[in-house]
Amino acid sequence: MQYPGAVIDGELIAGNSMIRIANPATGGMVGELMGVGPDVAEKAIAAARSAFPGWAATDESDRAARLVICAEIIETNAEDLAHLLTMEQGKPLAGLGSRFELGGAAEWTRHTSSLTIPHDIIQDDDEAYISVARRPLGVVVSITPWNWPLMIAIWHIMPALLAGNTIVIKPSPLTPLSTLRLVELLQTALPPGVLNLVAGDDSLGPLLTAHPDVAKVAFTGSCATGAKVMQSAAPTLKRLTLELGGNDAGIVLPDADPEQIAEGLFWGAFINNGQTCAALKRLFVHDAIYDAVCDALVRFASTVPVGNGLDETSMLGPIQNPRQLEVVGRLVQSAKADGARILTGGARHGGPGNFYPITLVADASPGMALVDEEQFGPALPIIRYTSLDDAISSANSVSVGLGGSVWSPDRLKARAIAQRLECGSVWINRHGALRPDTPFGGVKSSGFGVEFGDFGLAEFVSLQAIHD
Repeated sequence: MQYPGAVIDGELIAGNSMIRIANPATGGMVGELMGVGPDVAEKAIAAARSAFPGWAATDESDRAARLVICAEIIETNAEDLAHLLTMEQGKPLAGLGSRFELGGAAEWTRHTSSLTIPHDIIQDDDEAYISVARRPLGVVVSITPWNWPLMIAIWHIMPALLAGNTIVIKPSPLTPLSTLRLVELLQTALPPGVLNLVAGDDSLGPLLTAHPDVAKVAFTGSCATGAKVMQSAAPTLKRLTLELGGNDAGIVLPDADPEQIAEGLFWGAFINNGQTCAALKRLFVHDAIYDAVCDALVRFASTVPVGNGLDETSMLGPIQNPRQLEVVGRLVQSAKADGARILTGGARHGGPGNFYPITLVADASPGMALVDEEQFGPALPIIRYTSLDDAISSANSVSVGLGGSVWSPDRLKARAIAQRLECGSVWINRHGALRPDTPFGGVKSSGFGVEFGDFGLAEFVSLQAIHD
């Protein structure tokens, strides 16, 4: 099946660049994207720019009502979208997979619709009336990755729309089909030109991020590409929200119960097969319970079925693309060569698809590539520590700072440790549990700006002080 490469002014447009979209579970073809080029991207920006004055002038309550309709559209079409998402991304329908992602997309949309844009009064007396309004920025470009394509699209789109901006979204060329279908469906809730999509190869990105008619870029992806987005946006001084890579550390204290925390540790690390920016990627465990935690994780991992995501029994699927599959395999083999111990997994089995087994790596240590680099896949290094100060220092030693976690029944102690971690979010006795009302973003090379709730909404407006 062939899919058009753009949605502009509510119309589907096909391009001339044929991009084969592969099913990572089978290697077969999901469909062909008729990707568009720079000329169509220019049309999308022009459509968004033309639609902006009317959308910005629309009453905020009307924009919120349209977001409610968007949530209803997502819920109505969730099963079809989930199947398409599973086929192109690989995640299972069940568990924390495609249906979970669609449920989150609807929840985030509905929550965003409930937010209000504040209007502050600084002074109101006989001498002066000074107020501060929030104004929409203009055209927002959203560039989304292949790991959570629909959820992250919603994180960008919905607050931008509520604030009165118009949008051009560019999905990853590896997973464009479900986002294309979502944007097509949402056209029935929005005026023409308010939400546009262009899909093609990665050459579209620099055009969009450098374009003088674009006021803001919301980008989720790697640190290296985030730096290129900054460079591209610099000449026109665009506003940016960058949610980039992470190498999240979890610290397990000696008073933790290995059996009670094993499931939480596992899913903190292996949600979406480890292909999540804020997944647990380095696990520091105190020497007193190190072996017990390793054993508990191995036992739990043995209960998790891995397979084609369309099989309702699968709880984890393949790695999305061959390039990332190679990265994970290389890092695991490098750790093994450096003296780490493979507890389970560690090598591919025969058969089609980008499958890599759940891999737990004991006796890992800082300095190993698997520890120092973001693996972004189903391999977890487990690091033994005796000094808590050393563990915290090691956790903070990397250049990124997206998330972290502390595991202990002593919540007061855990909170004190959390405040010493250099990252944007810290969870206690869980990892990666995002909420639509709580800000999410990184520090250091994990980017800047936040998403979600009132905090994220503020990223899509400018302040205007009015002195009377």
